[in-house]
Amino acid sequence: MWEARFATDDYVFGTEPAAFLRDHAGYLTPGATALSVADGEGRNAVYLAERGLQVTALEYAPSAIAKAQKLAAARGVAVDIREVDVLHHDWAETFDLVLGIFIQFVGPAERASLFAGMTRSTRPGGLILLHGYTPKQLDYGTGGPRAAENLYTEAMLRAAFEGWNILECRSHERVLSEGKGHAGRSALIDFIARKPG
Repeated sequence: MWEARFATDDYVFGTEPAAFLRDHAGYLTPGATALSVADGEGRNAVYLAERGLQVTALEYAPSAIAKAQKLAAARGVAVDIREVDVLHHDWAETFDLVLGIFIQFVGPAERASLFAGMTRSTRPGGLILLHGYTPKQLDYGTGGPRAAENLYTEAMLRAAFEGWNILECRSHERVLSEGKGHAGRSALIDFIARKPG
């Protein structure tokens, strides 16, 4: 499914980073290591690299990886892009920052496993940044999954990262213009937390 979705000439979600990243650029420390999970066509990983971070990106679809490599080359930055199924990844490395933007392709059981892996890959004192849709997004239909159980609530994210220092957990709405994939009024959630240690 993902290979078919990304096997197009255009960038499904555009080439500019998610507005969430621009909003929270103050957390992007030059020289820090970053992991972008299910990065897609590279727009977010490339932006992190442009901000001076050392970026590793995980992505499953070869067509998306090819686009990400092309975008990184065009922008003159280096990104370590790995072809990985994040649901069967070993999460052995640790990073200063672990990023998941619109990674709501999994339901609750797989999400728990994915979050556990992302937690393992966040160094003590490091950050997790998550951005996605809330259940209200089903009313808008301007992007994201159609399964309510895949969407995030503030309570769910707080529970998933209990014991972490939660720096932001906020639901809000805005009009997105991120390619054809995310376009129009959207019900969103931003979550940033620091791992204990």
